[in-house]
Amino acid sequence: MEEDYVVTLVAKRIAGDIVYSDDPGASLRKWRDYFEVSQAELARSIKVSTSVISDYEKGRRTPGVKFVKRYVNGLLEIDRLKGWKRLSAIVSSMGIVPGVVIDMMEFSRPLTLDELAEAVKGVKLNPEVGSDRLIYGYTIVDSIRAILSLTGIQFSILFGMTPERVIVFTKVQMGRSPMVAVRVSPVKPGVVVIHGPSDVGQLDQLAVELARRDGVPLILSLAESIEELKSRLRALAVGTPTSHQLI
Repeated sequence: MEEDYVVTLVAKRIAGDIVYSDDPGASLRKWRDYFEVSQAELARSIKVSTSVISDYEKGRRTPGVKFVKRYVNGLLEIDRLKGWKRLSAIVSSMGIVPGVVIDMMEFSRPLTLDELAEAVKGVKLNPEVGSDRLIYGYTIVDSIRAILSLTGIQFSILFGMTPERVIVFTKVQMGRSPMVAVRVSPVKPGVVVIHGPSDVGQLDQLAVELARRDGVPLILSLAESIEELKSRLRALAVGTPTSHQLI
């Protein structure tokens, strides 16, 4: 289980289940039991006493958000040391296909289309579309694996917390296949970025037309590598630096 985004996605899902539970203590214990971790083992991992774990699980103390995060991260760290035994099962049940998503995060604040284009070193291919749109997160995908591996239902995994996000298709040759995939998806992303062609002249104009018809802003990223693209977007997700500092 190498993808950081998968661990984060599962952690958020577990933490949300605990926070929104009518009985957070029982939910804490449920997840500890699921991961087959003893109170003592978890206490050592997150550096608290066993009695603290017991108090929270029995409802004698009400867990705050920070404690829930420590608790969940402790369970996941123990599972990592055991070879991701339980996390792998959760990921499988969520329909996540390994190797398709390169990175996925939410931005620290919504981005405008211009800010996003600047961050990815992008050229807007249909600037008349969605100029006032706000983007809340990003998903970077291996376009070849995504198109070959994902079913229609699994495609929704790419949208993370909200569909108002940018889907970045990497390893693109002409751009047609990603836009055909978006075309047949019941949910449309807020923006599509394609990475691969070195200039606009290499693009299939059908890709631009499909984006225009679906009302999806389409951007060509001229970042030198996938790693550069990932680094620039992740910087915006963690809050620093701002987009104008990335140039």
